[in-house]
Amino acid sequence: METQGHLPRPDGERLAWKRVDGAGPTVVWLGGFMSDMTGTKAQALADWALASGRGYVRFDYLGHGESSGAFADGTISRWREDALAVVDELTTGDVVLVGSSMGGWLACLAALARPERVTGMVLIAPAPDFTEKLMAPEIPPEGRAALAAEGVWMRPSEYGDPYPIRRTLLEDGARWSILDGQPVPIAVPVRVLQGGQDPDVPWRHALELAQALKGEDVVFTLVRDGDHRLSRPQDIARLIAAVDELA
Repeated sequence: METQGHLPRPDGERLAWKRVDGAGPTVVWLGGFMSDMTGTKAQALADWALASGRGYVRFDYLGHGESSGAFADGTISRWREDALAVVDELTTGDVVLVGSSMGGWLACLAALARPERVTGMVLIAPAPDFTEKLMAPEIPPEGRAALAAEGVWMRPSEYGDPYPIRRTLLEDGARWSILDGQPVPIAVPVRVLQGGQDPDVPWRHALELAQALKGEDVVFTLVRDGDHRLSRPQDIARLIAAVDELA
């Protein structure tokens, strides 16, 4: 069965989580920017864990889903801390990190911080350095003016209402850049699943990460007709196969 609860954080905020206890390395789901743990891929992995008797944890970052806090207060530093708290306090032994979009960046940061715990990663449309390399270049003049004057810009979204982007998110994100021309010192097996029709994370951006990883056991799968979410039945099948291989 899957249990659930809230993980208290030192500042009084609480992270919502769901967990399946099982064998093997614990698979930890790290969702994307403005996503939550009830999404198609996260739920599919829960179903896989329940059916196969494997360990699995999914959670919501600060300001996401069922967790407390305001989304606008989130930064890469804070969401990284959230991910590490989940690994440290809700799992034991080896973990396999599964990161989607922003979660792919956070998975890399967690693997760098806990190399003794992370034994593999599956990354879906990973978006390392997205605040600096993908988001900032697309901010229109009126957005830059709002950031300069008020520290926040309401960014339009194809998936719903406009949402706040704060100057602190962009400035903090630059601190955690990993695509700086140097090898990324992660040597564990990594599987990357990337849509060729992804409008949010260009496939070349994900490939740059795959090529920068230090380890040799890195497989990059380009789904030519795939979008950013990669949530179709055939995409879910690829995800489950990749996780099953490493976990």
